[in-house]
Amino acid sequence: MTETTAEAGEAAERVHVTRSRAKPGGTAAGSDGAVPFRRARKPPWLKVPAPGGPTYRRLKAEIGADNLHTVCEEANCPNVGECWERGTATFMILGDVCTRRCGFCNVQTGVPTWNDPLEPLRVANQVKRMGLRHAVVTSVDRDDLPDYGAGAFVGTIRSIRMQVPGCKVEVLTPDFRGQEMPLAKVIHERPDVFNHNVETVPRLYPKARRGSKFMRSARVLRMAKEMGGEEVVTKSGLMVGLGESFEEMVEAFGILREHRVQVLTVGQYLRPTENHLPVERYWHPEEFEALEREAYALGFESVASGPLVRSSYHADRHLPERAAASA
Repeated sequence: MTETTAEAGEAAERVHVTRSRAKPGGTAAGSDGAVPFRRARKPPWLKVPAPGGPTYRRLKAEIGADNLHTVCEEANCPNVGECWERGTATFMILGDVCTRRCGFCNVQTGVPTWNDPLEPLRVANQVKRMGLRHAVVTSVDRDDLPDYGAGAFVGTIRSIRMQVPGCKVEVLTPDFRGQEMPLAKVIHERPDVFNHNVETVPRLYPKARRGSKFMRSARVLRMAKEMGGEEVVTKSGLMVGLGESFEEMVEAFGILREHRVQVLTVGQYLRPTENHLPVERYWHPEEFEALEREAYALGFESVASGPLVRSSYHADRHLPERAAASA
């Protein structure tokens, strides 16, 4: 190599390239030129301590050893530390691969292969070890199965009732494609609470819940109440932060009440990764309080509305509240 060539090489290495205006800021780009995803700074009311207490670590080890899944982990729930320290958890049956691709959900999408007939027994055994008084059971969407996964809910409800007779059972199910027979199988077991989340307002379904329909979900909730009567409490939940208005939220509440939903949860959407829908804005705690007042005015028996509220957050408190409201 000549001296001139070497000098030219050193000069080329020292060339400064101005950062593209499309990606401003101080984050260094990777070798492929992409700027790593950085979560937006959250308002102070969304800050929670990182999980890591002794009960949390014990439950994490036990649940992992039983090859069970929890929505607490799969969905990156901000309350996982608090709930697990209280000795409560939401079990996710039928694997951890979903057949649908919602724009807000952190559960992986693909072709499910999970088929474990002993899973209901293992869930019940874990519920018994944890000493739960209120167990929540949910699942991924399994549109690949003939009954959309209803049989697994039936088996899990029965197993919990056999192993822990005094434990209340709440199910958080998919929409079963609006089919009556899978829903009827689940309601026949008389879960204490039937929960199906509509997640967001009707206008945002095309971008947030591809493959789902708001009114179909509402009808599932109404049918569950008609089938279960006074023995089954109906429940649903929504998020804010995807671009909905206050008026749209109240309108969605009204539709749910028309479809005989009794318990409502409202929480803030938090973007899991750069591949998910962005947060349009963070709602202030006072706005959640206003939503709660509107929901009670519409006739809901129990309402949990707050930035960190999730569908199963303090789920065990909804039934006592309902009893007090009915007294």
